[in-house]
Amino acid sequence: MRVLIGCETSGIGRRAFAALGHDAWSCDIEPAEDGSNRHIVCDIRGGILGWGWDLLCVMHPPCTRLCRSGRRWMSGPGIWTLPKQLPRGRTQADLIAEFEEGISVFTACWSAPIRRVAVENPVMNDLAQARMPADLPRPQLVQPFWFGHPEYKETGWYLRGLPPLVETNRLPEPERGSPEWRAWNRVHRMSPGPERSRLRSRSYPGMMAAAAMQWAGPAEGVDVRSCHPGRVP
Repeated sequence: MRVLIGCETSGIGRRAFAALGHDAWSCDIEPAEDGSNRHIVCDIRGGILGWGWDLLCVMHPPCTRLCRSGRRWMSGPGIWTLPKQLPRGRTQADLIAEFEEGISVFTACWSAPIRRVAVENPVMNDLAQARMPADLPRPQLVQPFWFGHPEYKETGWYLRGLPPLVETNRLPEPERGSPEWRAWNRVHRMSPGPERSRLRSRSYPGMMAAAAMQWAGPAEGVDVRSCHPGRVP
């Protein structure tokens, strides 16, 4: 199966599908962190979606202005009214431009001429929902701890031609307010900084191993006994 992992530089998704014997590639506007020669540096909207892929898995398209948590920065009450407060040094025009970029990338991926599509994105705010394709379903919401990672980070998957992910290695949740519970919330408690966005958007190996197994399965000739979708490397 020819698989494209879009909007990811870590290589985690690409390696999960490649481990099952698939012809897996990744693409992003930035180079791959692992230096792989199976990573294409490009804008995903630039034609690569038409290269005959069997499955498209888009990991981290720009979503800051599409998600519900960022809605207060975009508009006040109603539609596109001036918000009470803007991020320091930013204008509403800046945020609208970022919003339009997020809409453009998401809709290009969802509408790609590919039979099986999975696009990762949080639950969207009302402004973004109003711009989405009519056939967009509700996202499946999953958590990293369903796949062996002791963390909270709700992940939304918008799926076309693919089944919902099934948990593979669910961890027992810690007591709310405990030191372990605070550690599980490290993504939400991460300090501001130049690397914050990249670190917060990294894929989870256990989740991607499950996605590769459940959405593609082992390619012909791959021994299924060597594949551990719930195991975290």
